[in-house]
Amino acid sequence: MTLRSVPPASSPILVGLGGALAMAAAMGFGRFVFTPILPGMMEGASLSAADAGLIAGANFLGYLAGAILSSFGWAAGRERRVALLGLLATAVLLAAMAVTDTLSAFLVIRFLAGLASAFAMVFTSSIVLPHGAESEAVPLLHFGGVGFGIALSSALVFVINLFAGDGAHGWRLSWIGSAVLAAVVVAVVAQLLPRPMPGSAPVREPALSWRRPLVLLTLSYGLFGFGYVITATFLVAIARSTSAGPVVEFLAWFVTGTAAALSLIAWRRLVRRAGLAATYLACIVLEAIGVLASVLLPPVAGALIGGLFLGLTFIAVTAYGLQLGRILSPESPRRALAIMTAAFGTGQIIGPLVAGWLAEGSGSFTLPTIVAAAMLAASALLVLPLLRKSA
Repeated sequence: MTLRSVPPASSPILVGLGGALAMAAAMGFGRFVFTPILPGMMEGASLSAADAGLIAGANFLGYLAGAILSSFGWAAGRERRVALLGLLATAVLLAAMAVTDTLSAFLVIRFLAGLASAFAMVFTSSIVLPHGAESEAVPLLHFGGVGFGIALSSALVFVINLFAGDGAHGWRLSWIGSAVLAAVVVAVVAQLLPRPMPGSAPVREPALSWRRPLVLLTLSYGLFGFGYVITATFLVAIARSTSAGPVVEFLAWFVTGTAAALSLIAWRRLVRRAGLAATYLACIVLEAIGVLASVLLPPVAGALIGGLFLGLTFIAVTAYGLQLGRILSPESPRRALAIMTAAFGTGQIIGPLVAGWLAEGSGSFTLPTIVAAAMLAASALLVLPLLRKSA
């Protein structure tokens, strides 16, 4: 198997499976395996909560940069090659995390990993999602791959910690194991991912019209990026800080991934009955409840409920928010998606930094988590005027 191999025409299900595996590697491992490995790194590499927030922020900054760079036309006709190279780079950069213990190196590696995961996600999606016209299962499989990767990463880290511990060196083995799995996925995806479907020539969109509904949605989307990412980054560290135990640490992130894999299926009925805006709002409210639960409930219940509600909502909010953006700006949908992605990415970058600093100053993750819930509440309030615009 090589990156240059071109598979024969595939069924939509196989295309969706290839997309799911790519998303599992690029997002479930490339971005989110940091969460279950983080407690071991904080102990074994002597990282503070503020350091952890900087590392997470560097990854999200790289992802934002990659998403913006992907919006230009430099990869036209080379989408498949760039997607596979992004996956390969993800595997290499996962391994690189195991061979250093300096903050500066961690920041550079995670920035580059964010860049690679963005390229892999954007260009894989551009190839896979057009096949959704042939089967509704394609986008469900594709985006569900993120949750599958999160669940698998949780199981991998748990097994490694069980046998090697996660103190001085166990966290390094978790990064290496993640790299090996990602490399295997590259080989499989290279066989399943077809060439991009031919399409029409790109159309130059007019300047974005900043009508009030789009402004409110963009602000809401950015605040959600801030609010959700604190739990998504520190959930396992929160469980560790409350001495919930290694099994609960594993289950919290495993439940997050499993719920994320099924979330779009779970919310379909509400979308059909109440519309996109109402479902988007419901997801944000549920996520705010889960964020508060992660620190206000007893440790075991808080970790599991926080993980469950996080998994049920963050992919759904992302998917439905972008769909709403397209509806609210039909004349410039790509520009709307770009600016919303930038707002979301900015929230993701700021969130871990603020959380790390607040946790460092207060001595626990309770204060930053309450701040995150407040941002989610503000995000929900901004959506209320959009209910009349639901589709």
